[in-house]
Amino acid sequence: MKYISLFESLTGAKVKDCIVNDNILFVVHENEMGMAIGKAGSNIKRVENVFKKKIRLVEFSNNVLQFVENLIYPLKAKEMKEEDGIVTIYGNDIKTKGMLIGRDRHNITSTSKIVKRHFKIEEIKVA
Repeated sequence: MKYISLFESLTGAKVKDCIVNDNILFVVHENEMGMAIGKAGSNIKRVENVFKKKIRLVEFSNNVLQFVENLIYPLKAKEMKEEDGIVTIYGNDIKTKGMLIGRDRHNITSTSKIVKRHFKIEEIKVA
């Protein structure tokens, strides 16, 4: 809670969720990304200096596929589908697929956990 309130007071953007591990991930409400980043990234730099950790921002979307796309940015998926609670991400090439999955499935597991906090899905697969 202290991370969320401090972030909101420093940036003026509304936070929907906050996940803290080695770095901090803030899920900001739709259309709040510009306010959170600030002019030339000034707000993000200020927040990183206060927290002394790397900050990652993701914009929330009511569409599960758009939210997953925002989470995996800057990676691009060729296509994404959602059927019966399973989101399938189709990577462009082997390198992209590898980065989506991550070492020991770390990236895909963390992405799945974040999406499950906001949507009723069973799993995320990379194909």
